[in-house]
Amino acid sequence: MRDGLHTKTIYKLLFVCCLLAGSFVLVSATRPVWTAEDKAFYADPNLLAFVRPGLDIKILSAEIAADGTIRARVKFTDPRGMPLDREGILTPGPISAGFVAAYIPRGQRQYVAYTTRVQRSPITGQSAVQASADTGGRWEKVGDGEYVYTFGTRAPSDIDRSATHTIGVYANRNLTEFDLGINLKEVTYNFVPDGSPVRDVRDVIRTATCNKCHHSLSAHGTTGRTTMEGCVLCHQPQTIDPDTGNTVDMAVMIHKIHRGRYLPSVQAGGKYQIVGFAQTVFDFSKVAFSPAPFNTDTSKQCETCHESNRGAAQADHWLTKPNRAACGSCHDNVNFATGENHAGLPQVSDRQCAYCHIPEGELEFDLSIKGAHTTPEFSKELPGVVFEILEIRDGVAGKAPTVTFTLKDKQGNPLAPSSFNYLALLMGGPTSDYSTYIVQSALAATGSGDRWSVTFARPIPAEAKGTWAMGIEGRRLITLLPGTQRERTVYDAGKNVVVYFSVDGSKVEPRRTVAELADCNQCHNSLTIHGLNRNQIEHCVICHNPVTTDAATRPADKKPDESLDMRAMIHRIHAGARLSRDYTIYGRTRAYNYNGVRYPGFLERCSACHVAGSYQLPLRQDLLKVADPRGYLNPVGPETIACISCHDSVQAASHALANTSALGESCASCHGPNRQFSVDRSHAR
Repeated sequence: MRDGLHTKTIYKLLFVCCLLAGSFVLVSATRPVWTAEDKAFYADPNLLAFVRPGLDIKILSAEIAADGTIRARVKFTDPRGMPLDREGILTPGPISAGFVAAYIPRGQRQYVAYTTRVQRSPITGQSAVQASADTGGRWEKVGDGEYVYTFGTRAPSDIDRSATHTIGVYANRNLTEFDLGINLKEVTYNFVPDGSPVRDVRDVIRTATCNKCHHSLSAHGTTGRTTMEGCVLCHQPQTIDPDTGNTVDMAVMIHKIHRGRYLPSVQAGGKYQIVGFAQTVFDFSKVAFSPAPFNTDTSKQCETCHESNRGAAQADHWLTKPNRAACGSCHDNVNFATGENHAGLPQVSDRQCAYCHIPEGELEFDLSIKGAHTTPEFSKELPGVVFEILEIRDGVAGKAPTVTFTLKDKQGNPLAPSSFNYLALLMGGPTSDYSTYIVQSALAATGSGDRWSVTFARPIPAEAKGTWAMGIEGRRLITLLPGTQRERTVYDAGKNVVVYFSVDGSKVEPRRTVAELADCNQCHNSLTIHGLNRNQIEHCVICHNPVTTDAATRPADKKPDESLDMRAMIHRIHAGARLSRDYTIYGRTRAYNYNGVRYPGFLERCSACHVAGSYQLPLRQDLLKVADPRGYLNPVGPETIACISCHDSVQAASHALANTSALGESCASCHGPNRQFSVDRSHAR
């Protein structure tokens, strides 16, 4: 109790000093570190000056003594480089840190850890030695924020002192008493004990690559494990889960997790699980890797993680160094010992893999790495489809418009509508908020060469006002490698083109931009749905508008209908597993349930999908209410639907209802920019 009172007294004295001794200097230096997505951004400037939130770690040096004693000199600072007290006495927030020591044996590519533990399974009774954090070590303070950590684990006396060694430090700084969360950090330090230059490192996937989808990679709770460089020190062949018998080697585990539901073993009725701390079962059997095309196994798109990983020392190893562990993790029905599902040929080592599986061959769908992982819909051999809308005649209220467009392949060769198995024009309006759309088949378009015209059977409504949109969609069936045993027929779809036109002579106003496709494709690679036909956001929103539901396809015994409004649908899909309600949409041929979707990043980070400011309140006043027959509120306001699609409790709906009147929604009164409960502030981490 006395120590606690003493600590609080120190804090109070320091806080007063900050107030009196020019905290404005610290504030101006601290503010730029934080963004509107951080809790610290909204904290009192004087509190920030005192607490100095955040955590940085530098490993200054490391050594392994002749007797095997491992030491690391580390420094803890805030993001501005000011030292932090590990115990949280002289500076706010105690720091808890873990250490891992590992090395890469000469001639090998994976780590072996000195720091290990024996894990015994209460399920199987089996024990396994696992790479882990050090235990029994001791700290020595040698300066402000600077410490020497002596490992409790000793390295063997016969270690290879010419091999690359790595010290990993992961830590968290607990600032929850200041409502500033738990700050995480992980760093690694490479060295060679005999003092020679570092040669061998493991650098296959960079953390930044993972964070394209995961935003800020983090595992094992709030311990601070946040980097691939640190993860691979333990997640290597040395470590086995004794409960399931599965390795947690990164090269195997990550491939299996991301292929998930499409693993041959899972397709055959099995499960892919890892049992973690406190016997927590992690089941990855339903994981789908950013499906695009929708509901298709795209885990074969290795480039998503590997090609975008420029800068990593071994970025090309997926192409140049195939091996049984990595390949067999996705293709887990291959038995390399017997040759089952491997052309009947056993593979007793990794030395011969690259002879058959070269980086790229002459043809797609061959045994090369890129060929074997070609997604047919994205084959380079597809001739492609290129649309252009040239003219819209009679595009006025009450008339049936005639649209002239061109059809070409990607080489500029003309295409005829008769070569398509689906070709249509999609007209909708008004762009202020779509409420009507009309689809017109263009398979019978008239013309020649690459120039074709079609007249809509239905006119633009006589009462139509403002700007309308005209989009085009279509696909052809193309046979790849015809006449060979690898022959396959796939869809070759064009990129949607949308143009805008006024139906009443008023100024043309394109539909507002809420999200950019490039942001979607950070995770989805090449987002496309409805048999590849719909692949541009400005085209999708014409149908997925406030009044559209799945009424036309939902069975009578599954009523009420579900909203297909883009706001409701996208938020609910991405919230998936967090929803408290069933979320199932009925399409033309099947039901699509999204309650198993696990968003890989921070669902609270609106800016990950939205263009700047598009999610801020208030929204435009001319937006329509949304039909939401299965929701608590129907119809529901345009601001409310976006929020309660993620926050789907009855309490949230009731709160929205209480703040809506005949005049409209008052959400911005509390949740507008610079308000106490602004959207950014409410979602800050």
